[in-house]
Amino acid sequence: MRAVFVDANAALRSLAERIGPRDAPGLDVAFGDADIVPEALPAALGGAAIAVIDHTALPIEVARRCAGLRHVVFLGTGARSYMDPDALATLGIAVHIIKGYGDTAVAECAIGLLFAAARGFAAMDGAMRDGRWLRQEGTQLSGKTLGLVGFGGIGAETARLARGIGMRVLAWNRAPKTQAGVEFVTIERLLAESDAVSMHLLLDGETRGFLSRDRIAAMRRGAILVNTARGALVDEAAMVEALRSGQLAHAGLDVFDVEPLPPAHVLTTLANVTLSAHSGFRTPEANERLIEAAFAHCRRIAGAPA
Repeated sequence: MRAVFVDANAALRSLAERIGPRDAPGLDVAFGDADIVPEALPAALGGAAIAVIDHTALPIEVARRCAGLRHVVFLGTGARSYMDPDALATLGIAVHIIKGYGDTAVAECAIGLLFAAARGFAAMDGAMRDGRWLRQEGTQLSGKTLGLVGFGGIGAETARLARGIGMRVLAWNRAPKTQAGVEFVTIERLLAESDAVSMHLLLDGETRGFLSRDRIAAMRRGAILVNTARGALVDEAAMVEALRSGQLAHAGLDVFDVEPLPPAHVLTTLANVTLSAHSGFRTPEANERLIEAAFAHCRRIAGAPA
């Protein structure tokens, strides 16, 4: 069976070339261009039954032109940011996602952005590169309260790390959860009591815009917001207003409504925002687990022995 990794960057392609033959010997694996555009997908796939996709959108009108395509293996959990799995299913195309591969990597990114926001590292770094000696007062995180909105694998890892630096951890989740050292509360209480709020929800029809204007207004004034999940979970315009007014002291963002973030986007003009290029899950360890899981999906689809 033929599979095409349509948008493999150099690091992921190197891993796939090493792992693919070892882990899925029954597959013919080809590679596309890391910067491929959706309109080029039908030609890149060339009738392949499996598309492995890292970051490229697959609109339904493009999928209709992908003759022979029956499976999409999406490298991560956020497939709905790039395609409509329900619409693809009507064409006979199944979307497979990969969970858990980068829980620690993304949690470390969330904590890193939290530290950067609390201590103003980006602003001081930029000033010193400009020849200015900017000294500013930061926020000590030990003893503060971190609110986790969503509590899957990444949320649980973030809680573990936050407790390790002496933070009190509150959490809200759509389904009931328990974990030692974490207090599960209503979303209203979490927003009101948290010195920092970190987003860890999957994006779907229920969670799009979850952190709305009203919920941002309900947060503790001067709180920090961290988002390593999906940009569309947060009302971006309301967040910008809150950053300008001081309702939010700082935002540490790894994800955005539109990616890549357009040049001169309003978020790049705000001093109290720390920006990261959707790279929270990009570590060698997470990448290897990701590619191994992707080829396990491909092997299962092809009917190869487990």
